[in-house]
Order: sequence, then C-alpha cells, then structure tokens
Amino acid sequence: MDAGVPAKKAKLGNKSTEKPESHQRMYVHDFDDKEGSATLVFSLPEKVGALADALKVFEKNKVNLHHIESRPSRELKDCYEFFVSCDNVRGGLQETVDDLKGCTNHLQVLSRKHQDQKDGGVLLTLPNGVEVPWFPRMIRDLDRFANQILSYGSELEADHPGFKDPVYRTRRKEFADIAFHYKHGEPIPKVKYTDAEIKTWSTIFKELTKLYPTHACREFNHIFPLLVDNCGFREDNVPQLQDISNFLKDCTGFQLRPVAGLLSSRDFLAGLAFRVFHSTQYIRHGSKPMYTPEPDVCHELLGHVPLFADPTFAQFSQEIGLASLGAPDEYVQKLATLYWFTVEFGLCRQEGQLKAYGAGLLSSFGELQYCLSDKPEVRPFDPAKTSVQTYPITSFQPVYFAAESFDSAKDKVREFAAIIPRPFSVRYNAYTQSVEVLNSKEQIIDLARAIRGDLSLLEDALKKVE
Repeated sequence: MDAGVPAKKAKLGNKSTEKPESHQRMYVHDFDDKEGSATLVFSLPEKVGALADALKVFEKNKVNLHHIESRPSRELKDCYEFFVSCDNVRGGLQETVDDLKGCTNHLQVLSRKHQDQKDGGVLLTLPNGVEVPWFPRMIRDLDRFANQILSYGSELEADHPGFKDPVYRTRRKEFADIAFHYKHGEPIPKVKYTDAEIKTWSTIFKELTKLYPTHACREFNHIFPLLVDNCGFREDNVPQLQDISNFLKDCTGFQLRPVAGLLSSRDFLAGLAFRVFHSTQYIRHGSKPMYTPEPDVCHELLGHVPLFADPTFAQFSQEIGLASLGAPDEYVQKLATLYWFTVEFGLCRQEGQLKAYGAGLLSSFGELQYCLSDKPEVRPFDPAKTSVQTYPITSFQPVYFAAESFDSAKDKVREFAAIIPRPFSVRYNAYTQSVEVLNSKEQIIDLARAIRGDLSLLEDALKKVE
C-alpha cells in the first residue's frame, strides 16, 4: 500500500464496507443472557413505603437483585425513578414485570436477548410497549459498552506493521488496558510516550502542518494554533487526551474518552450524541509512520480534535449521534456511512475552492493532497444518496462529497433524521448530560416551556441591542 494511506478502519464498523470478516468479531463480548438478566426502570409515587412494596414483588417471585439506584423522576412529577438490575435464575422475572405494571406509574424493561437469536442485542421497551434497540440515556451509561470493541490490545492482524514486533504488541496492550479500566468522570491517565513514539508523531506532524494552510478548511486553521498554545501540540510532544478534553469542553462541551479499539457503529455514534468522542491513545508502528491500518492517536488528535472545538461542527457531529439513538440497524448503517463521508472524509467549499475537513484526510499526508486533485470524483452532499454510497477502506476514496457549509450539512442531516422510523424524538439536556425521550404529552409540554423561556431571552436580548 502506498505511503500516506490514512486510518481507513474508522472506529465504527459498517457492514456495507469491504471490511474483512475477521474485523467483524467482538474481542470483548456482550454477556450471553442465558439467565434472562435484565434491568428494570420504574417510577413510584413519593410516599412512605412505596419502594418496600415494590421490592416485595421481587421477593415474592424469587428474582435476585444485583443493584438499585434511585433519583427524582424527570418525566413524572412527585415521583421517584428506580433503576434495578436483576436476574431470572429462578424463572420469576416475567411475573415480576406483570406485577410491577400494576403498582408503578411507569415501567421500562431493558432486556438482553440470547445471542443466538436472529436479532440479538439489547432492547429498550418504551411505555407504549414498543421495543427499540437499547441506547444510553445518561452520559455514564457509555461505560456499559465502551469495552465492547472489535479488537483489543495486542490482537493485531497478520498484515499489521507491528504484528511481528513483541515490544509494540506489549505497548499496545498497555494503552488498551488504560481504556479498558476507564470509567466516566475519571481523569484520563497521562501517558509517557517513548522517544520512538515521539519520533513517529514528529514525522507526521511536520509533513501535515505543511499542508494545512492550503488544504484544510478555515475553521481547522483557526483552531489549530489554539491547540498549539493550550494543549501542547508540538513537533516534539504528543499531547495528552485529558488536556485536550479540558480544552474541548471549554469550547463546545465535547470531551474525549479513551477507547481500546474499534467500536460498533451504533455504540460509537451513541457517544457523539453526548458530545463524547471515543479516542485511541496508542501510536502507529514506527516502521511506517505515514500508514496505519486503524485509527491511532495521530489520526485522532491531528484529524478529529481541531474541529470538535468549532461550535457548528460540534453540533453537526452531535446531530448524527442523536439520530442514531434507537434507530433500526439499517438506518444506523446509513448514518455510519454519512459519518464516513463527512466527519472522516468530508470536503467543503470555501471562497469557491474545495477544502478538507474530514479527519481521515487531515491526518493523511497522501490523501490530503489527492482529495483536492483532479483524480477523484466530487459530488454534492446529499444525505439520501451519500448514505448508500459504497466505499473502500484500504485505498484512497474514488468519490468524495462536498458540503456548502457545516450549517447546511447539519440541516440536511437533521432533515434526513426526520425520516428515520422511531416512535419518539430525543433531546439532549446539556445541564444533566442526559438524553430525554419525547414520547408523551407531558414531556412535550415541558419542552415547549423551555423553548418559550429561550425565546423570551432572545426577545429581551434583541431589544437591548436595538
């Protein structure tokens, strides 16, 4: 493969690509639900003894409880919401659910199907009885799937540059272990990069920064110097994820989370819904500094990070993530393809010229030059067409899609999301870092009140600047 080929195996899997079958496996598997394990979320009125009565239902049906949490309900007034993890070893889970329906105001069942079932995976049962693929509701829920990855540590393919290097494989496992043990809210452990790793970073940094002024979009070139000043982006220094995460959070609310390897499309996009970007921390093998068969820290920090500090791009990325929550598999695949042709390999028009904003381009010395040449085909960004476009993952792209602006791309993605068959809408609450499911009259009324308050603020601000 020619030097300069970027990280083609993005952190999201897509069955429509030419990805080898070996990359479809899970290294850390979802547990096989042979015991009918489940999590129940239910609401009870705020009165003495309400929880005790509910727990008697579990005791009566001989269901084992593993974990209980409680909090004031965000959706029902004068109620508390309970999160209960349990199992069905003795076979009384269905009876428990039936009994709870009679004494609770609201009940959701997060159940795991057996893995040998056709549509295996986690389901979320909505109050109206509709089942949709499970998705995180709180930012801490990302802990539940962060380690369900497609590759881990030293598990390298035979054609990987570091496959026969035991030192590199050991080092990769060290990085993977950091991510594997990370939990939301903890500081990301700092890494002392070796001289060899810094040399690899330096080679890439020097070559790419020569091209950014002429090939990258204006937003990228505006932010990159800020990363140099605030986050240690230098030729002789590999920046730390926590320093960058702090910077991004101050700019747009985005934050980084270490990941041990490749995530599924659904899980990776779900992170974006919370403005969380799952980032690798390891560096590609030093024998081929201009090539990596999977995303590494050079791809993440030089390609992705700068634009997550731009408010419009940050919102655009979050829109893709929000659209994926609870969506059918075929639409998650389409959203993953949209992500590929925008966040990874997107072009935009500025002052009548094509510029690169995709991370796969901005982290690849070779493809960054190629994408703006007359060799590839460039089409207008149209989600309906872009979402079904096939693409290679081991060579330069033959087709790119150019957006007129981040704002226009965001609006088009929002319109595309509106056709996704979901029996609800979702809204991200930045105050609580949670996703609110809008599928009841009360929730919609609360949203209207919030919007009314924002409109009043807007009206007041306009009066003061007249």
